[in-house]
Amino acid sequence: MSNIIFGNVTLTSLLLTIVGLIILWIIVSIPVWLAGKAVTGGKATFGEAMIATLFGPIVYFVTIIIVGYLLGTVIGSTAYILALILALIAWIWVYKASFRTGWLGGIAIAILAWIIFVVISIVFGALFGIVVPGTFFPHI
Repeated sequence: MSNIIFGNVTLTSLLLTIVGLIILWIIVSIPVWLAGKAVTGGKATFGEAMIATLFGPIVYFVTIIIVGYLLGTVIGSTAYILALILALIAWIWVYKASFRTGWLGGIAIAILAWIIFVVISIVFGALFGIVVPGTFFPHI
């Protein structure tokens, strides 16, 4: 008897995917946590960073879909530019709410987390040849 769950998905591949996603979630939470600590004066917790990295992309994509769909029928393709701007504001709101800071704090966390991610990626690329995302950064 095979342990195939759906299509070609096995229980083992499903569990490995879930574990991989959890590890990835932890890794991408590190720059957000460090940025949050810097902006909030050390008050940010890793749990807050994990909440922000979980809900930030969800809120971002839901905003893009809803605004793009609703306004796309009314004002056309310009709605998608507006949707991207509103989605970015929504993601910053998630940082603002997660770390209990103001709008400038949320913006600072977003920018600083991105900078920390780039620096960590370059360091890991130089030390171990691991570059994420591989097509974005040149090999060192």
